[in-house]
Amino acid sequence: MLISYQWLNSLVPLSVGVDEFALRMMMAGFNHESTTAVGDDWCVDLEITSNRPDCLGHIGLAREAAVLFGAPLKLPAAAPKAGATKVETLTQVAVECPELCPRYTARVIRGVKVGPSPAWLQKRLATIGQPSVNNVVDITNYVLMETGQPLHAFDLAKLRGRKIIVREARSGEKFEAINHKSYALEPGMCVIADAERPVAIGGVMGGVDSEVSTATTEVLIESAAFDPLSIRTTARKLALRSDSSYRFERGVDVENADWVSRRCCELILETCGGEMAEGMIDVAAPRKPREPITLRAKSIKRIVGIDVPMPEVRRILAALGLEEVRGSEFGVTSNKSDNPEPGTLNPEQVTVTPPSWRRDLEREIDLIEEVARIHGYDKIPEDVGVPMARSARTDEDRVLAKVRHVLTACGFDEALTISVVDDGLSESFSPWTDAAPLALQMPILERADKLRRSLVPSLLKARRENEAAGNRTIELFETAKVYLPRAGQLPQEELMLALTSSGSRPSSFFYLKGVLEGILAALQPDARFEVRDAKHDLLTAGRACELLLAGEMVGVLGEVSPAGLKKLDLREPTIVAELKLAPLARAAVLVPRYVPTPAYPAMERDINLVVDEQVRWNDLAATVRACGDGLVESFDMKGEPYRDEKRLGPGKKSLLVTLQLRSPQRTLTNVEADDLRTRVVEACAKSHGATLRA
Repeated sequence: MLISYQWLNSLVPLSVGVDEFALRMMMAGFNHESTTAVGDDWCVDLEITSNRPDCLGHIGLAREAAVLFGAPLKLPAAAPKAGATKVETLTQVAVECPELCPRYTARVIRGVKVGPSPAWLQKRLATIGQPSVNNVVDITNYVLMETGQPLHAFDLAKLRGRKIIVREARSGEKFEAINHKSYALEPGMCVIADAERPVAIGGVMGGVDSEVSTATTEVLIESAAFDPLSIRTTARKLALRSDSSYRFERGVDVENADWVSRRCCELILETCGGEMAEGMIDVAAPRKPREPITLRAKSIKRIVGIDVPMPEVRRILAALGLEEVRGSEFGVTSNKSDNPEPGTLNPEQVTVTPPSWRRDLEREIDLIEEVARIHGYDKIPEDVGVPMARSARTDEDRVLAKVRHVLTACGFDEALTISVVDDGLSESFSPWTDAAPLALQMPILERADKLRRSLVPSLLKARRENEAAGNRTIELFETAKVYLPRAGQLPQEELMLALTSSGSRPSSFFYLKGVLEGILAALQPDARFEVRDAKHDLLTAGRACELLLAGEMVGVLGEVSPAGLKKLDLREPTIVAELKLAPLARAAVLVPRYVPTPAYPAMERDINLVVDEQVRWNDLAATVRACGDGLVESFDMKGEPYRDEKRLGPGKKSLLVTLQLRSPQRTLTNVEADDLRTRVVEACAKSHGATLRA
């Protein structure tokens, strides 16, 4: 926000220099960007946060300076003289979309003489970088920069039917703005129209068909309020930004529309001549009164760490425009009870109603912040004791911490990708739903307008970018939400874990499956994934499976097919997996367990089993564990299954597996280990038709 220091001093006389002013404003929450000399004036650039739209004008900042420096605030009277002609006889206003325009006011001035602005006006606008157009337009810009309330001046003679209609744009409607560019409007956008066509995009920009020129003699002054979300959506869709849209996006003071209109008309009458019609057309939706807020002295001490005397608290709040509420409903006794008797003032708390321009004040903590920044952050000692309570991590946070620990220990790096993808990525992989993805009205990135239904496509895109950068090791994971559409409802937001790993190493499919089993073991050591075949267009047939936990499908694992690699422009073989984290969190045992280090050595036995092609590792492992009498510590496959029709026969595969055996009570003998190996072979032969390879 650029301000003229001389202009500011005309509203609040300050006895300090511009540097001290900038420093004090910065310490009160308005970051100082720069101070530049412009002639005999200073242009001061202050950062205004999005919650303070009331300070997007000189008056708002003057109000703050008046409180900080204890100086009087001098506002213009805004009392233009009106003629005898009623404004209703000159124009009419209809608001057809009150949800987009909660208030619209109009005044009319006839007999104006449009020409160059006086020197004082041009100088003040030039100080803050505003070019001069003509006296009428300059005054609307001046009042905008003075009050923070955008206005617009229409040439009334150019309005067909001499009326204003505030409505939604119609599909296919075209509009030429004052920047001489044409825009295609859509339903949902608020337009200011006359009897036949749009003459302005509400809250964004006026049109060439009704702009004020040197031939203008009648002007209609608009002072209105528009829905912030609608203005933001319209400005982004049209890629059309203005000083007006910037302020309407953040919200303006609806109650101030009349005063701003009078101020503008007063300056036009003084500068351009003419006569103002009597009255104002004011079309407004009902507005709710502001709710009172109670501030307790003990809350200030608890949050800020210092005592601020209640008289000083009351002075600060009153200076900021908050009105103290008194009466039986909010009155309290002078004791320190939280349940006081009505009728008198409690020195330990104050109840106030925020002014219309402070939309950001809603809770007690907001008032505490106001007191702290006006009283002075520099008055709070660095070592002040503020009581704190240690927060406890949620179960979800603890589960995510365990998951991240396992994955980083396995050499994976965490990726962060955005929640929207383009059509191609969205359709490439969606194992959780066949419903069409939700589409954004305003894409965050070009063509990326679909809320993702899976994290895998985003990770594969990140993998492609890493390949293009020449990175050799690309082991990535991400934890984030996906959005699964539901008919007639908000989408189901499911927290997911996705992984992508190199498929070029031996047994890479089983390596990633082992990583997933490691995650499950870290959360619930007694749980096991069940496995069943899966088919997805992105994954290779026979190299994809679904993972089940307690009968619920919780994940998918597979190797990206050659066609999938080509479609996603990936160079190296790739394995992907995706897990729902909610079922894992429900099954997780988060109480730490003590597991003693094994006191007795393990023994290993290798077995080379020949089984039918349809035999699944998951079933084979379950058989081995069932017959192991609790002595089978692990059952692992070495390398990939071996297939050779000449040696093994058609439809057969050979699995080289290693049994690791251990007893928690004693050292196993070779005879016991060999006997257990024999029982395993017999059980596999009985359940799966397995034979030992010669």
